Order: sequence, then C-alpha cells, then structure tokens
Amino acid sequence: MKTSFKFLAALLLISNVSFGQDISNKIDSIIKDQRQKNPNVGISVGFIKNNEEHYIAYGKLNAESQTAIDKNSVFEIASITKVLTSNLIAQAVLDHKIKTDDYIDNFLPKAYVLHENLKNKIKISDLASHQSGLPDLDFAKLLAADPKQPMSSVTQETLTAMVNNCTELKDYGKYRYSTIGFVLLGQILEKVYGKSYDEIIRAKIITPLRMKNTLTKDFNVKNRTTSHGRNGDVLEFMNWHITAPAGLVKSSAADMVMYLKAVLNKDVAIGKASMITEKIYYKYENRELGLGINIITDDQKTSYIKSGDTMGQCSMIAYNRAKNWGLIILIDNNNSKMRNTILNEILELASK
Repeated sequence: MKTSFKFLAALLLISNVSFGQDISNKIDSIIKDQRQKNPNVGISVGFIKNNEEHYIAYGKLNAESQTAIDKNSVFEIASITKVLTSNLIAQAVLDHKIKTDDYIDNFLPKAYVLHENLKNKIKISDLASHQSGLPDLDFAKLLAADPKQPMSSVTQETLTAMVNNCTELKDYGKYRYSTIGFVLLGQILEKVYGKSYDEIIRAKIITPLRMKNTLTKDFNVKNRTTSHGRNGDVLEFMNWHITAPAGLVKSSAADMVMYLKAVLNKDVAIGKASMITEKIYYKYENRELGLGINIITDDQKTSYIKSGDTMGQCSMIAYNRAKNWGLIILIDNNNSKMRNTILNEILELASK
C-alpha cells in the first residue's frame, strides 16, 4: 500500500512538472516569435498558474550593458499603477475609512471647492471607473511643453483650478479615460489615512509582499531597464510626482507576480480588496469596468485586464480568478502592438 501511494505521488509530481514546463515552453515560443519581429525590444514576462511561477525574459538592460533583462529588472508599469491605487481604495473600504458609493465631497483636500452643480454628484467609484465627467489633463500639451518630463508642470494649483472651475459634468456616467480621477483617489487615500500616497502603498502593498524591486521616488538602481520611443531613441523614466497614483510606480515581473498571487488569494487583504475592485461599476455595450480595471467576459470566463504606457515603455497585467492564473508583461519600448499580440496569444493558451 505504501509503495502504491509513493508511486502515485511520484506520478503526480512528474505530471505537474511536465504541465509547468509545457506552459513555460509555449509562452516562451510566443515571446520568441514576437521578438524575432522586434529584435531590439527587451521584455520580461511573468505567468502564474495554480501558484506556480514561470518567467521569461529577453534583451539587455541597455545598449552598452551586457547584463541581461530578467525577472527582477525594473520597468515603468505606468497605468498599471491605477490597479494598485484601486486596490488601496478597496482596502480603505475594508478598513471602514470610505465606501465605494460615498460622494467625494467630504474626502477631498480642503483646497477643492466643488461647484453647486457638482455637489453630492461624483462617487468614489465614479473616479475609479472613469465616469466622473471631470475635465482631465491634456497630455499632448504637457508633452509639447516638456517632452522629457511632461507631468512636471502639473501642480496642486493646476489640479485645484481644474476641479474648482468645473461647473458642469457634461459626460457624467459615460466612459472617458481619466488621469485626474486617479490623482484625486490618491489624495482621498492621503486624507483618510493621514499619510502620503508613497507611505500608504509601501505599508499596504510593497512592504507586506516584500516587493524589493517595486520603486516610487528613488528608482536609480542598477537593474533598471531603458526606455525607448517608437523610433528607438532613449527616453527618461517618469519622475515621481503629484500624479503618481495614476501611473508612476516602477516594478519588476517577479514583484508583480507576487502581487498577483496576493490578488488571487481571497484570504489576504489584497485579495479581499481585489474582489471589491472586480465588481462591475460601469457597463455600456461591450465595455465593463471595475475599479481601475477592465472586465472581459467570454463564455462565462471572466478575466481582469489593465494596460500601461509611458512614452518609452509599455505593460500589461491580466488575471482570471476562476482559472487561477495571472500574467504580467513588461516591455522596454513603446510597442503596444507587440504587447497586445503577446497578451492575446497567452490568453488563448490560458483558456485551454
């Protein structure tokens, strides 16, 4: 009997190893194919299935370096930061600091004075699901003013004026991608916790998960990748700034896989908070949104997806709670076509 049990255990172990290698090999093949078409692009991918991690990376940290990109290399995760900010908002709900359907009026810093037409109108969930109707930053103008650090000219005064001078929410309840919405969410977090956004994200996500390569203000590290524009020119990483909650966190594939593990674990704070963010807060035609994340439903299989782009890098996070898998794609080039192709092919693989 003992011999049979040992044989069965050994057989299961071999099957699991074979299954893991098969997934890893297939993902590697997908990435190799895309990299042959984009030979100068560096990439780091992390995939988790049933708590088993797989990592694939190609490229060098920069043109002069012989150091290969790996799972710990630091990239700009850009708007994937919004997923982290949304999780912090949901954790604040669990901490009984706010409710998702609370109006923002009493949670904004005192500098903001909402017009009468806006009072008791915008909910916290409206900010996080891009339907507040508030005006947004004009990135094209910011880029023209400072091509290297376009967000540098945005100040608290800029944000206050935009909100305070708004007299009508012309498209309230309609989807319109919003940077200012997530900046305000960051400031709401700061008010309810009495700490800076940097301190909050460290205390509630980075430190508990031991994310050693997830960086905020200081990202001058040896394992940092290089940003490249579409024409191949080298660009700067975006500096930490008042707009940080909308897109300025830096991280690695290994750290984001740790985050995904926590997201898929319903027994920890991050996992419990994620289930709040996964509720549908906006739905129109084929678009469904949770808090800071897109909801894609196909044949009753629901995946949660968010992309990120800076001028010189792009990223993607995706996961499926029912199928128990998660994915992070980090690319050192503004190549959204390559990113989306890799995502779609891995999604098809994961669905099988």
